[in-house]
Amino acid sequence: MADVGVVAVTYFTDPWCPWSWAAEPKLRRLGTEFAGQLAITYVIAGMADAGVQPRAWLEAAARSGMPADPRGVMDAPPAATQPAGLAVKAVAEQGDPGPYLRRLREAIFCERRRPDRGEALLELARDVEPALDVGTLAIAFGSNGPVEALGADLARAAGRRAVLEIDGAAVDAGAPYAGWRAAALAAGGEPAGSPLGVEAALRSLGPCATAEVAEVCDLPGPRAPAELWRLALEWRARPRAVLGGELWSAA
Repeated sequence: MADVGVVAVTYFTDPWCPWSWAAEPKLRRLGTEFAGQLAITYVIAGMADAGVQPRAWLEAAARSGMPADPRGVMDAPPAATQPAGLAVKAVAEQGDPGPYLRRLREAIFCERRRPDRGEALLELARDVEPALDVGTLAIAFGSNGPVEALGADLARAAGRRAVLEIDGAAVDAGAPYAGWRAAALAAGGEPAGSPLGVEAALRSLGPCATAEVAEVCDLPGPRAPAELWRLALEWRARPRAVLGGELWSAA
């Protein structure tokens, strides 16, 4: 078992995985409920052709409430999904790749972008906070380190995707949040307290889909959209329309 207060999480995922995008509300809730206690290792599992199947995107969106716009991959599929995974491993050389992986997912699933080559991947890196050293990252893109790290990840994942291991206990990313929470508690995690308020969540997490606000702030049913639109009317939250919903930011 992990030390008290340290929850070891291994996440088998991929930037292009629609089921990982669908799991973002639960991942963000885990990160806020056990704030400062998670040690997440992202293992890139690869996608092959599975990352560009619009039906899978729509199925994931329907089950999770997360917006997804497959028109980009329908019109112009990426040349390959592997470069995004290589970019995540290159970013990991500078620190936590989680914020960059999140930015990749937003670009892929909500903005109809094709981060499948160096310049597009570097452009997204400029959006990440805390700031990345883009010059160093550009050099890393051409080095062997990320290639070797990705190869090790693919071997370790062995085809598993959208699966977490929380202190060694496997949890499917599609499982209810209660299963994630139970595994974190068993690993020695201690809940931080009451759920975040909506404004605090937007300021802490950055752009959030309505489904993420509902999960992180524990606002089921119509409560999350009602609160978000109330804040928008007061110029305290800003919606950005995407196919299937909105991405919300603090105003």
